[in-house]
Amino acid sequence: MLDLPSRRWKALKIERLLDLSSRPQPIRMLEVGTGSGGIAQYFGTHPQLRCDVEAVDVHDNRLMTEGFRYQQVRDTQLPFADGTFDVVLTNHVIEHVGDANAQHRHLAEIRRVMKADGIGYLAVPNRWMLTEPHFQLKFLSWWPHAWRTPYLRVMRRGDIYDCEPLQMRQLERMLDAVGLGYRNICIEAWRATLEIEKAHTFGARVLRAMPDALLVPLRRIIPTLIYRLERR
Repeated sequence: MLDLPSRRWKALKIERLLDLSSRPQPIRMLEVGTGSGGIAQYFGTHPQLRCDVEAVDVHDNRLMTEGFRYQQVRDTQLPFADGTFDVVLTNHVIEHVGDANAQHRHLAEIRRVMKADGIGYLAVPNRWMLTEPHFQLKFLSWWPHAWRTPYLRVMRRGDIYDCEPLQMRQLERMLDAVGLGYRNICIEAWRATLEIEKAHTFGARVLRAMPDALLVPLRRIIPTLIYRLERR
């Protein structure tokens, strides 16, 4: 994701959802899959939070380079010792790392480098989202895996579909398997997104008035699955 304004909004949302201002500082932070570097720079140059930020990616697409250290990686293996980080961010990364085995390794590495009292932020597109965000094509991820690339080609939106969006229970089983505790924060994230980006819209006013009990049943179809992680 190379759109820098959206990265700043995303970073502010992460800051609020993880309540980072309440954590002891300095905060040792890792962003896996940094993309433009916008989120890493936001935290590395934050005027109030003192964050020591590392960032990794398999391709160097950085538009921002200040305030953090960067390393290029080849796969899901992270070049850091066990228990290094207070906070680990993986934002729309797991769908790109490969098959279920690669996704398992990605989550296991996050747990490995997280401190015993560390926390994490995980976001991934929901398989049951209406419009697939990478290709802006409706129902793309609803198809069986073998049908997605042909559908993409028929609709003339690309040559290969190399993402693996996840279902809520599927992701939670993976988190259980690697020993990561988790809390689904989709509703809090939904509210935070509207407050940050569209605070004065009709949709934001309606959402403010709705109790969580009415929104919980919608978690399975919210376009992005978002979790707060911790080590068990």
